[in-house]
Amino acid sequence: MSAPVSSAAAFAQPSSTVFVIGTAVMVALFALAPLLGVYPVFLMKVMCFALFACAFNLLLGYGGLLSFGHAMFLGTAGYVSAHAAKAWGLAPELAILSGTAAAALLGIVVGALAIRRQGIYFAMITLAIAQMVYFFYLQTPFTHGEDGIQAVPRGALFGLFDLSDTADPTHPGKTNSSLVMYYFVLAIFVGAFLLIHRVIHSPFGNVLKAIRENEPRALSLGYDAERYKLLAFVLSATLSGLAGATKAIVFQLASLTDVQWQMSGEVVLMTLLGGMGTIFGPVVGAFVIIGIENYLSAGITLFGVTFGAQWVTVITGFIFVVCVLAFRRGIVGELGAWWARRNA
Repeated sequence: MSAPVSSAAAFAQPSSTVFVIGTAVMVALFALAPLLGVYPVFLMKVMCFALFACAFNLLLGYGGLLSFGHAMFLGTAGYVSAHAAKAWGLAPELAILSGTAAAALLGIVVGALAIRRQGIYFAMITLAIAQMVYFFYLQTPFTHGEDGIQAVPRGALFGLFDLSDTADPTHPGKTNSSLVMYYFVLAIFVGAFLLIHRVIHSPFGNVLKAIRENEPRALSLGYDAERYKLLAFVLSATLSGLAGATKAIVFQLASLTDVQWQMSGEVVLMTLLGGMGTIFGPVVGAFVIIGIENYLSAGITLFGVTFGAQWVTVITGFIFVVCVLAFRRGIVGELGAWWARRNA
């Protein structure tokens, strides 16, 4: 089942040395950024969405399955995690595990239904189920409808490390985000990122990529394609849930925003912008999109014309169009292709 590897594919599967160096640089940047004055809450949001995009990329970039409803796993885990921490009084690590487990169970159910179809039919089934989940959370009492679950306690990690914000002595009435919370999120992100890399380069990952490239041929070799795709779907849902559960604890809020279809579209944009089928692409894509949204949240003035925060959707849509037309491999994919041509 071997085939010539293109420059883009070679960059999507970097050598061990390149991966180690790239991961070390990424972790160092995230670890030092808050110490250099970068807002920790912004970075935690980036890491949560980067993990969400990496989980989605596992399904789309390596499994070839396009889901238009992945936000249901992000939102479900967020609601369960927030409810577990606030109503049940669970410790943050147990609340996050509860949310992740709920997303995994939902992934098994949805995957068993959707994986029977391919292409646009698979995408439409995931979208339809995601909309059903959205309306369920809109009506069910424990989510508090449009108000969401607010004031979720962060608690103490393992009963020892306080994750709550601390008072800012230089600005009375304001708080600084806990660095303990920040490095806890960083540990979750790095651990999940390394797990995804290991899955991609495992025998399971190789079979998954073979199914993506030529499913009939994989079937002829005796592989159960549906079982492999279902496992990939459940794993992607679980890691998406981990991102959603962590996000709920970080922001002390679980709301309908994380279950809406727009969130499913946003993670597709992050993946395509950074580079589908590349290990670092979703991280770059998440950083760019979250950075743009954060920068434009207060509006922007260009050539004497002020554009409000409502223009964020228009601008991200424009970026999506440019990405599809100009650099279809995404940022990381195009850089990889350029580097391969330069060294050819």
